[in-house]
Amino acid sequence: MNEPTQLRVEHLSEPLGLDVRRPRLSWLLPLDAAEQVAYRIRAGAWDSGRVESRQSVLVPYGGPELASGQRVTWRVKVWTDAGESRWSGPAIWEMGLLDEGDWTADWIEPAEAASVRAQILHPAYLLRREFTLDAPVETARLHVTAHGLYEVYLNGRRVGDVELTPGFTSYSSTVQVQTFDVGAMLRPGANVLGAVLSDGWFRGQATGFRHVRSYGDAVALLAQLQVRGSDGGTRVVASGADWSFLPGPIVSADLYEGQVVDLRRDRADWCQPGAVRDGWSPVVVREHGFGRLRWSPAPPVRRVEELRPRAVHRPRHGRHVFDLGQNINGWARLTRLGPPGTSLVLTHAEAVDADGNATTATLTPDTDVIPTADGWPWDTSILKRPLQVDEVTSAGRTGDVFEPRHTTHGFRYVQIDGYPGDLDVDDVTGAVVHTDLRRTGWFACSDERVNRLHQAAVWSLRGNACDIPTDCPTRERAGWTGDWQVFVASAAFLYDVAGFSAKWLRDLASDQWRDGTVQHFAPNPVPMDMPGNPIPPGSAGWGDAAVIVPWEIYRAYGDAGVLEEQWPSMTAWVDRGARAARDHRHPDRVAVRPSTAAHERYLWDTGFHFGEWLEPEVPEFDPIALVAEDHGDLASAYLHHSADLLSRSAAVLGRTGDADRYGELAAAVKAAWQQEFLGADGALLRDTQAAHVRALAFGLVPDELRDSVAQRLVQLVREAGTHLTTGFLSTGYLLPVLAETGHVDVAYELLFQDTEPSWLTMIDRGATTIWEDWRGIDENGAALLSLNHYSKGAVISFLHRHTAGLTPIDDQPGYRRFRVAPQPGGGLTHARAIHDSPYGPISVAWRSDGETFTLHVSVPPGATADVILPDGDTFVAGPGRVRRTCAVDMNRFGPAGAVV
Repeated sequence: MNEPTQLRVEHLSEPLGLDVRRPRLSWLLPLDAAEQVAYRIRAGAWDSGRVESRQSVLVPYGGPELASGQRVTWRVKVWTDAGESRWSGPAIWEMGLLDEGDWTADWIEPAEAASVRAQILHPAYLLRREFTLDAPVETARLHVTAHGLYEVYLNGRRVGDVELTPGFTSYSSTVQVQTFDVGAMLRPGANVLGAVLSDGWFRGQATGFRHVRSYGDAVALLAQLQVRGSDGGTRVVASGADWSFLPGPIVSADLYEGQVVDLRRDRADWCQPGAVRDGWSPVVVREHGFGRLRWSPAPPVRRVEELRPRAVHRPRHGRHVFDLGQNINGWARLTRLGPPGTSLVLTHAEAVDADGNATTATLTPDTDVIPTADGWPWDTSILKRPLQVDEVTSAGRTGDVFEPRHTTHGFRYVQIDGYPGDLDVDDVTGAVVHTDLRRTGWFACSDERVNRLHQAAVWSLRGNACDIPTDCPTRERAGWTGDWQVFVASAAFLYDVAGFSAKWLRDLASDQWRDGTVQHFAPNPVPMDMPGNPIPPGSAGWGDAAVIVPWEIYRAYGDAGVLEEQWPSMTAWVDRGARAARDHRHPDRVAVRPSTAAHERYLWDTGFHFGEWLEPEVPEFDPIALVAEDHGDLASAYLHHSADLLSRSAAVLGRTGDADRYGELAAAVKAAWQQEFLGADGALLRDTQAAHVRALAFGLVPDELRDSVAQRLVQLVREAGTHLTTGFLSTGYLLPVLAETGHVDVAYELLFQDTEPSWLTMIDRGATTIWEDWRGIDENGAALLSLNHYSKGAVISFLHRHTAGLTPIDDQPGYRRFRVAPQPGGGLTHARAIHDSPYGPISVAWRSDGETFTLHVSVPPGATADVILPDGDTFVAGPGRVRRTCAVDMNRFGPAGAVV
């Protein structure tokens, strides 16, 4: 019998620097097994012995208490229906510095003048310390973090390949620490430890408000190098007063505006032993403490791919516009910089104008419509500053390369101005930069446009998974809560986002107000509690991310730990909504019904809500109107939905009393919603597509009315010319709701609709990512708003769960048991989905010749599939591969790509 494979610790392979004192271990069963009956783990000094259990995902370490810096080698063997396995190959994890007392380093800052600190843009600083080692190195670990962004170097070589460290967090509560194995970079004798330090999210511009100095007015570094020599001796080299600093060649670096570099100021030997020390000054030691330091459960940000431009256009003399052919997040690397003193300006854009020039006009908001308030704590004129523009001045040295790693841009086009000659496609490289998530899901079908739509959604996720889930990689780059709750289920199919989401949820909880209010985005670097704020936090559908995201992570990965960790945040949000429903009434409702009806204590109809954001043809953002509007049907629907999910989460965690309490709340809100928003004839009083979709998706409609409500939804679709009119919150549910209520044909008609608003209009107009607005590029080629927002891309869950038919089951999370129920249509002749689940790869593929439907399903060891064929035949599939056929008339759904 084979051995277990793909050993993982806390969703990661061989992590360094863990601060989880009881890490959880996972493995895949041998391919020749069907079901595990027992396991045995050896991890360091711990031997679990034989444990009778089917659990192979997130098994808690049960050995002796782990120490700071401890390296643990572990392996596992299993007993299955096929017998006893061999021991797996060895894997490791390594602990970080677990206690504040383990730190001997000091926080250090460049000594800046007050006038420099007051500026919007700042230089990046070089910091260094020279030291001597007496013996060859056996092991060495570098623990490092910063206020700002850092790159760390040893003896002139960059340490690691991670970018934008230490990452974006709520710095007031969490600062992430990275741990590097640097033993091979050290040598006996003189060594130099150095760092490049820039503003990053800490004091640079942040969110669409471009708020500055959100967490402090000075950057800082904390570094601790722990070395064990071959002679058994140990040495600690730590940041402190013996370090020095110097402004480097990076004249300014900002995540929004871009990076300015003067290579003539570059000192190539700055991190080499014996470098000339002219111009260096002592650093300042600060007391920032160690209580906020944490390991990140998310993979790091890296340069994950490089793209060569597909074309270069020269709209006028001295200007080159390069087209990568793909909208990305990252930066452009330029290898030809011109003679000494040549200044080049690189403008990054998602679109070009009619003359072929890169345009960032869609990224600069109209400041006249930006909401303002008395005491608003920053100057909104900053919004007029340029976005995504890098500059480099050449030193004329052979081999010099410009690569701006202290900023990122969302772009397809990079325009270079100022080069005295001709550049070609070999001179520019697009570096794709995002969190290095493990790909887990794929989909393809017989329609190429649908495949391109799926690929656009994948690229939108890639462009917006840059340490946090952002709304767009250009003008805002904020972790909007509504965006991630809308897309997280789709994301969890495509990539392993378990640790990525857990890290983000910590920030959401950290920034949550004491009364349970959830901020619009996490982390939230923008003060939102000032009097008169026209867009106060706490919007339904956005704040519900506090509940929906943990639940979706549990469903996808079987990770009950995230439910436990987020439980206080989840309950605080739902309790806040329940209080708002109980204690407040909307003025319009008071005017109609002065006395409070009994059911109204469960209607949440007050406060600021974004509502069904960006419905087609709805007027532009007006915060005053949004505050005045009664969003009771929407907010109450989400209160019911989150209370219901909270009840289910409580049951998972064994919190029986809480499960009953929140279950009763969900039922009471549902009853109140029905009494208030269902007419006597059983029709919804809010007669919109969005309202019908939400009512059906959240189970608010009585069973006996589901058919009629679904039929009315179809009528609304037809009245719109077989177009959707749903907005931000409900678009992702639209096609699944239609499919699940017996209208899969209408779902496919909407999917294949190719006049706006529709998904395929985006594809036909050249979209390589999902647009924020349905008219992101109009019929004349003019761009509007962001061209990289993944929320509308949630439609791909329909492709995964209905077209291919692969769906997780709530009470068997992590795909331990899953459903395969393909719903073909739209003239598709074949489709395939692959998902690398916590138990191993799942494959679903079907093909039809119009009369016969053939399905192939592959189930991994330890998992089971409930299969439902299109003709209604059902069966259970265990591990292995199965093939079934049935008769089905595919012609009733119309020809491929047709709207019938």
